[in-house]
Amino acid sequence: MRLIYLALFSLILASPVHADSLDDAVMKEMKRRHVPGLSVLVLKDGKVIKEKGYGKANLEHNVPVTPQTVFQSGSIGKTFTAALILLLEQDGKLKLDDPISRHLPDTPAAWAPITIRHLLSHTSGLGDPYEIIDFRKDYTDEELIALEATVPVRFAPGEKWAYSNMGYHLLGFIANRAGGKFYGDQLRERIFAPLGMSTRVISEADIVPHRAAGYEWKKDAYKNQSWVAPRLNTTADGSLYLTARDLAAWDQALYGDKILDARLRTASFTPTKLNDGADAPYGLGWFVDTVKGRRHISHGGAWQGFRTQLCRYVDDKLTVVVLANSTTALPAKFADMIAAHYVPALFDAPSKAIADPNPGLTAQVRALMASLAAGKPPAGLTPDLGARFTPAHLAYLKERSADKGPLQTVELLSSETKEGGRSLRYRFTHANETMLVSVLVDQAGLFSQLGSWPE
Repeated sequence: MRLIYLALFSLILASPVHADSLDDAVMKEMKRRHVPGLSVLVLKDGKVIKEKGYGKANLEHNVPVTPQTVFQSGSIGKTFTAALILLLEQDGKLKLDDPISRHLPDTPAAWAPITIRHLLSHTSGLGDPYEIIDFRKDYTDEELIALEATVPVRFAPGEKWAYSNMGYHLLGFIANRAGGKFYGDQLRERIFAPLGMSTRVISEADIVPHRAAGYEWKKDAYKNQSWVAPRLNTTADGSLYLTARDLAAWDQALYGDKILDARLRTASFTPTKLNDGADAPYGLGWFVDTVKGRRHISHGGAWQGFRTQLCRYVDDKLTVVVLANSTTALPAKFADMIAAHYVPALFDAPSKAIADPNPGLTAQVRALMASLAAGKPPAGLTPDLGARFTPAHLAYLKERSADKGPLQTVELLSSETKEGGRSLRYRFTHANETMLVSVLVDQAGLFSQLGSWPE
């Protein structure tokens, strides 16, 4: 099988009509985003149609990105953790509807209703402990669990969907116990080695050939990635070294039974049902949605100076892998740009503005976004939404907003009544960036949902 994958990667086809225009667009976006290096791989119908490294893997040593360059995975690693849990379920070592207390002793009473399935699908109600974690401390598993047990549960399990890295920390600890060894060793034996992947758990002490450096863009200069304690770089929420070729091998394996059989793949890629019957945007370890009626299975990642994206348009047999070594990279935007290049029908032309029947509400949205750009808590949010904007999150948003430049125009793109209130979508055009902003205003006139992403 390893020879098959080597043969797969030796077949690198290029489109003479479009290659230069795509490369130009990628490099322009890299320059604008202050991205030193990027690795891109595109698969169509199981064949590599583009594989290219752009820029530098290491600025200090002037090393270019190549197909062998190793990046950190960020949360793409969750796809492997979820697969391991499913394999352990197949082995009879656990059940997805087991309460997590069955596998983790001394968990708090508030966690009693939480199951392994809730952790996998981000419907547990658990938050994240990053406001209280000391990133320079090497926590034992037990110490990290005890610390995370002090974070309040945000909602009843299955009531809502909310991304939780803590949940995947716990899944790693469960895998360690159920599988009888460190989850990273299990991943190597059950997934990475069978697929011929070089993927491995992060270790700064080991010699890792072709390892890229991660960077942050601060005050108009590159800085090396922030250091964290070694054990915090081994948790199961996404602490892997990998290459674009590794993710291509993973993608191809997910079309067959070599790692996960049809039952487990279906479970992975089916949207989770919430308690009220609504679909969450996530299966078991994967974001799942549709684009122009086509199935889209994906995951991104962000950690320690790296940003990553894996997009699988399974109905079109198109897969795009983007690995970047800068906190300012937006890998999903690179992935959309690349996917649209090869399958233009996946993406519509930019939406046209419509007449604004409620300028007062639009003014409130402008004020909300201005507060976030200034790093200040916005007014008019529901308590649940307001709790998301911690001091650390606000500081991050302020830092990221600086690169957008002054706001020039705000256009209303859609306004419709939905269950829970009125949904609106806007285009915010800044000097250096165009953003799409969506909000949901509840019956009390409070903002209950907010989303923002580059157009």
